[in-house]
Amino acid sequence: MIPVSQALDALFDLVSPLEIELVPLRNANTRVLAETQFATRTQPPFAASSMDGYAVKAAEVEDDCMFKVIGESAAGHAWHGKVGAGQAVRIFTGAPVPEGADFVVIQEDVTRRGDLITLNRDISPKTNIRPAGVDFMQGDPLSAPRILQPADIALLASMNIAQIPVFRRPKVALISTGDELVMPGQTPKPDQIIASNTFGLAAMLENIGAQVRILPIARDNASSLRTAFGLAKGADLVITIGGASVGDHDLVAPVAAELGMEQSFYKVAMRPGKPLMAGRLGNMAMVGLPGNPVSAMVCGTVFVAPMIRVMLGLAKSAAPQRSIPLSAPIGANGPREHYMRGFADATGVRSADQQDSSLLSVLSQSNVLILRPPNDPARAIDEIVNVMDI
Repeated sequence: MIPVSQALDALFDLVSPLEIELVPLRNANTRVLAETQFATRTQPPFAASSMDGYAVKAAEVEDDCMFKVIGESAAGHAWHGKVGAGQAVRIFTGAPVPEGADFVVIQEDVTRRGDLITLNRDISPKTNIRPAGVDFMQGDPLSAPRILQPADIALLASMNIAQIPVFRRPKVALISTGDELVMPGQTPKPDQIIASNTFGLAAMLENIGAQVRILPIARDNASSLRTAFGLAKGADLVITIGGASVGDHDLVAPVAAELGMEQSFYKVAMRPGKPLMAGRLGNMAMVGLPGNPVSAMVCGTVFVAPMIRVMLGLAKSAAPQRSIPLSAPIGANGPREHYMRGFADATGVRSADQQDSSLLSVLSQSNVLILRPPNDPARAIDEIVNVMDI
């Protein structure tokens, strides 16, 4: 068995960032920006009013001062004259400030009669003008790589960038294995169960940007597994679930070897999830996950999700962790790294009472994995532990 960190490094060696493709801005949300983008224009491109009011010369702003209104400037309809002494231009929010003016008196501070306005007393010194380029200047960057969020999409639109270079989404093929499995919606025999891991992993990987295909269940015979691997061709990553151990019916490793898999490692010093296998099968990276539902999902969080992020052009890094105090004590850990299902709230984090790797109900009720190093001693309330959000 190898430690988790070594296994993760080996998995990173199996993958690399995928090619870059251009997508319309409208389709770029949550995609990974592949190349730094530079603003094609300055925003705002002119000094703009931040309030409805009257544009005047700042030097002439005094209590009870009177001005003659000579024009109007609205958003998209600039006034093109020049403001002289004793003159004002009616202006609206977002409109260009006309030449000669450098102060906007808000309309609440003005009394108007016909074409004349009189300023009220105690005018605020705030100019109410947004300078040209106060948001960004032409040539300012939006750096890559980054997962594009709604605010980034709005910024790119404001920069007038309509086609966005992003890393291609990884294509992932998921293969559940086992004679005991049937698909959701089917009627299982008395000795069968529903295939759940595939659907949970598909949802997990799609949430971080992968394109996932769920292939037909591979039965516990070499012919069915060969067919499943054949259907996976064209994927960037093929993931098998179950059949990766060393029992009489665990055929994934020998069939994959027969098909030319170059094995990277087998077995990781962790729980749940020890019988983990990885390597390359032709042009595809391959990961063989354990069949226990929680083991598969935990390995998806710890290993597969970081691989997907690398393929999307993001940094090679383990799943994010944060430190949090315990709200209940936990016992000593054994010789393997342990990822305990737990629940974190404002008071801290506590482990679930049951840690069996087959209990999806416990995983569903948990919101973190509590990371226990090998041989970690018992921990008391308020001691700090590391967790992964799930």
